[in-house]
Amino acid sequence: MSLTTGTGPFGARPGQFNADVNLPDHLLYFEDSPRRVRAVFAGETIADSRGMKLLHETGHTPVYYFPVADVQTQLLQPGRLRTRSPVKGDATHWSIVVGDRAAPDAAWEYPQPLPEVSWLAGYMAFYWEKVDAWYEEDEQVFVHPRDPYHRVDVLDSDRHVRVSLAGQLLAETKRPKVMFETGQPPRYYLRPEDVHTELLEPSETVTRSAYFGTARHWSARVAGGVVPNLVWSYQQPLRDAEPVRGMYCFYSERVDLELDGASA
Repeated sequence: MSLTTGTGPFGARPGQFNADVNLPDHLLYFEDSPRRVRAVFAGETIADSRGMKLLHETGHTPVYYFPVADVQTQLLQPGRLRTRSPVKGDATHWSIVVGDRAAPDAAWEYPQPLPEVSWLAGYMAFYWEKVDAWYEEDEQVFVHPRDPYHRVDVLDSDRHVRVSLAGQLLAETKRPKVMFETGQPPRYYLRPEDVHTELLEPSETVTRSAYFGTARHWSARVAGGVVPNLVWSYQQPLRDAEPVRGMYCFYSERVDLELDGASA
């Protein structure tokens, strides 16, 4: 779902180029981001910048890097953690301390990065889960930074979609919505009335997406027992998933999916 992961041009499963592209095993790409980004902890804005950078790294989602001048360094104390990256250098870590709350080793920087990534000097990053809230402009962001190279399209379709498992028909429709998401297989979202919901059982599993919001899951009863977490739905989606609000989607790789009479 980015330049350096999955089917992205510099990921593990890229498409085809018209020339040999000799890339290192571990690629870094550092770029400007036009978005104002804020990190909040214990009611304090720890960092607030209009001069953000995004670091794209092989196998990882992007990471926000703040200019150190845009970080409230008076709320940071030296951390105990020391790490070394073979492609970036030695990282210094910092703990956030606000009143009686602390987030140990929550931030890092490369004061003397390796020469080939000297541009990392003067920037600081935070572990996502150690900060209470993140914002791009005035909208809260969840899970990880949104990737500017990530795209989501939801299209109406008249494909004949049939979903079954172990000989049990689970859903059938000729009016799905198809979600095309960068780096992911097409996903077919079905209206509740086109799904045999009587075969579904609520699951306790909840997942979150930076682009779609919180997904509720269901298991399915089929011959042989209950198959856990086979279906999901966004009941209160973020903007990108609004067209599929309340619709059901099956993990196509875990069911028998037919499209227009052919196995998908």
